[in-house]
Amino acid sequence: MSGSVRIKICGITHPDDAEAAVEVGADLIGMNFVPGSPRCLDLATAEAIAERVDGRIDRVAVFKDAAPDEIQRVLRRVEFERIQFHGSETEEEVEEVDLPVIKAIRGADLAAAEEYPGTIVLLDHPTEGGGRGKSWNWSDAAELIETGIDAILAGGLDPTNVGEALGSLGDLLPWGVDVATGVENADGRKDPEKMARFVAAVRAAENFD
Repeated sequence: MSGSVRIKICGITHPDDAEAAVEVGADLIGMNFVPGSPRCLDLATAEAIAERVDGRIDRVAVFKDAAPDEIQRVLRRVEFERIQFHGSETEEEVEEVDLPVIKAIRGADLAAAEEYPGTIVLLDHPTEGGGRGKSWNWSDAAELIETGIDAILAGGLDPTNVGEALGSLGDLLPWGVDVATGVENADGRKDPEKMARFVAAVRAAENFD
């Protein structure tokens, strides 16, 4: 990792995009297994993506209210370093997973975050939910981060506003930031130039004195 804020590029759908994420200095990539999502992967594609960047970046499997056997079906075929839950999963369901977990919650809800002790929480749009590229008042996350909770800032981030989002937290820094729509082209593929600009903006913001 080249900085203190981890950078996650979510919704990777092609091995070349995963390779580009590695090359620009991202720390994690997200691979989507949510039925109905435009970024949902079949196992063959997921396996090709995971193998392409094996050992060079953390791979995160994204699920939403998936049955345990569906999660295991994916994990038996594809190797991941982390799992991200984007639904209404309980603390018990989170703890049943052997891999480290990222749990998405709506906005900077401290009470919701505290339901998952020891788990990294992803703070997405308070009402729109994940994957829709909608921005929100990211400064609301400051209180939650100040309590010591490891949080990933998400929801509407892109190369032009991620510096502002981090700056809105004052002297605090989140565990990480997450971007999907904000670094995509019209066809849904990740744009290497946009990813590079996003990473550069994060590094500039975290090093601003």
